[in-house]
Amino acid sequence: MTIVFIGDIHQQWDKVERGLASLTVLPKAAVLLGDIQCEQPLDALVAPLLNRGIPVHWIFGNHDNDGGPEMWANLTDPARNPRTAPGALHGRVAEIEGVRIAGLGGTFRPRIWEPPNPPRLHHRADLPADVAELGRGWRPEHIAALVHSLGTTAIWPEDYDHLAAQQADILIVHEAPGSYPTGNPALDALARAMGARLVIHGHYHTGYRAVAPDGLRALGVGAAWGAFEDGTVLWEGDKERHLTALPNGWVREA
Repeated sequence: MTIVFIGDIHQQWDKVERGLASLTVLPKAAVLLGDIQCEQPLDALVAPLLNRGIPVHWIFGNHDNDGGPEMWANLTDPARNPRTAPGALHGRVAEIEGVRIAGLGGTFRPRIWEPPNPPRLHHRADLPADVAELGRGWRPEHIAALVHSLGTTAIWPEDYDHLAAQQADILIVHEAPGSYPTGNPALDALARAMGARLVIHGHYHTGYRAVAPDGLRALGVGAAWGAFEDGTVLWEGDKERHLTALPNGWVREA
């Protein structure tokens, strides 16, 4: 238990700083679960972690493009973030403290793909023509904004398929898997295809642990909360949302 998983920060770095300051033993690595909303380059924002010698890994969420291309660049541009760019986990598997962790950022968007429905589009290269057809009569900047939003923060089949051909111990996602009442079982299927034992997610600002009949486990992490993979809370963040009954087949773990 050396990796802290941090739920949707939404610019609440004061909660992360306060949480880290309360620890007597620091984690050896941190993984951010998206919705960071970078008004400055990520390298500057993660100072509470980097200054303590904690390397940072991350995926993006659906709100990480709310400020448009500038906010997105503050998160993803390697020139702005030479220290955290290598920690980008979306669409790949990295070994962190001896654990193979795969990342899939973003959320399902009906214009692209919303399982169990088949994908409308498989590849980002097909998006500009599709949006141009949708937005006949729109101003060019409006078309460009939608292309940028969907091209960055949607879950794309091409990324899903790329990950499905790899192996990992833990799958981190922003969107919730089927363990959450409004989650999507397509993420359970991805975890199983990769041989992962655990799916960790943010997005819904709820902390919980659950297990499926076949032993696949899920962990939700609250907004700006920090937790180990077994659900141990290192610090509390924003007030959690209420969790209703889990979907059929999933059992909540104490």
